[in-house]
Amino acid sequence: QVQLVESGGGLVQAGGSLRLSCAASGRTFSSYAMGWFRQAPGKEREFVASISGRAGITYYADFVKGRFTISRVNAKNTMYLQMNNLKPEDTAVYYCAAGSTRMVPREYDYWGQGTQVSVSS
Repeated sequence: QVQLVESGGGLVQAGGSLRLSCAASGRTFSSYAMGWFRQAPGKEREFVASISGRAGITYYADFVKGRFTISRVNAKNTMYLQMNNLKPEDTAVYYCAAGSTRMVPREYDYWGQGTQVSVSS
């Protein structure tokens, strides 16, 4: 059993930055891979980034274009998504997930409740 809680979302202007956090509890944090997804109104949930459990290998969606950085601090049981140079099209609910580094939602076993990110022009 793994519980995930996202935080750090909010409303920012285009070009601004946000740092999302995902706090994990239940099982050993370092033992599983994790990722970030996002979902805009009326659209399917899409992959943003992921990171492996021990080696910390990272993966990014093409639309990130070097603007986002995923990281984890296992001693704090926390994963982060640093988002810089935000664009209006980044507006979505962002979800933390655990169990895979793959880019499809069905590969993940655990999900947080989501945190809203809104970017104005």
